[in-house]
Amino acid sequence: MSSPTIIDTHLHLIYRDRLSYPWLGAVAALDRDARYERYAEEARRCGVGGALHMEVDVAEPDIEAESRNVEDLAIEGATLLRGAISACRPESPDFPAFLERALGNPFIKGFRRILHNVPDGLSERPIFRENVRRLSGTGRPFDLCVRPDQLDRALALIDACPDVLFVLDHCGAQSVTASLAPVWRARIADVARRPNVCAKISGVVAYLDAKAWTLADLRPYVEPVIERFGWDRVVWGSDWPVCTLTASLSIWLAATHALTRGASVDERDRLFAGNARRLWRIEG
Repeated sequence: MSSPTIIDTHLHLIYRDRLSYPWLGAVAALDRDARYERYAEEARRCGVGGALHMEVDVAEPDIEAESRNVEDLAIEGATLLRGAISACRPESPDFPAFLERALGNPFIKGFRRILHNVPDGLSERPIFRENVRRLSGTGRPFDLCVRPDQLDRALALIDACPDVLFVLDHCGAQSVTASLAPVWRARIADVARRPNVCAKISGVVAYLDAKAWTLADLRPYVEPVIERFGWDRVVWGSDWPVCTLTASLSIWLAATHALTRGASVDERDRLFAGNARRLWRIEG
C-alpha cells in the first residue's frame, strides 16, 4: 500500500537575524533559529512534498516582512514552501488596507490572529468580527489558535462569521489538562457541527510529557476530532519546531500514521494532502 503525499500545513520558520519575536525569550527551548534547510532535510525523508508557513507571532511591525521573507525563501529555491499563512490584527482599524495588500498576493493563503495569549474579549469586539467577516468569499481561511477553555469564544466568532472558512489549530486541545478534557470534548463536538470549520491535526504532541508520552495519550484527542469532523474536514500539520519540545517531526508523523492505520488510502490522502490542496488552493 503506497503512502500519500504529505502537505505540512503548519510549519514555523524562525530567522532571528531578519525578524523580531518578542515571545521567544520566555521559551528557552525554542529561542533559536529554525531555518528552512534544517526542516527540509527531515521533512523530505518523511515524505513531505509541500508545506505552508504558519506565522510565528512576530512583532507587529514585522508582520508583512515575515510573509515576504517566506516568499523570498521560496523564490530562492526553498521548494517545499507553497504559501504563507499571515499574521493579522483584525482589532485594528488598519486591517482593511492590510487585507487589500495581502489579497493581491497569491502566495498568502490565509490569516491567523493568535488568541490563546491575548485578552479573551478581543475576538468579541465589533471591529474584530467585522474585519474577520471581510474574509468571506476571498478563499483565505482564518486559523483559530485557542485553548480548550476558549472554545466557547471561538464558537461565538465562528457563528458571527458564518461565511468565513475557519481552521481550528491543534485539535483545539492546546495545553489541555485532565480538568479541561470534559470541556474540550463537549466543545469540540459543537465546533464540528459548524460546516465552515476544518480541524488541523497538529500540535497536540507538543503539550504532552516529553519523556513519558505514548500513542495512548494522543488517541483521545486525534481520533474524536477525525470522527467528529470527518475525513473531508481535517488536515495535517507538523507544528515544527514547536513539536520538537516533545518529539521530532519524524516521530510526530509516525504517530499520526499509527493513529490512522485503519483508514483507507483515500481517507489518509484527504488528511495528509487532498483537503489542504482544496482548502488553501495549493497547486502541485
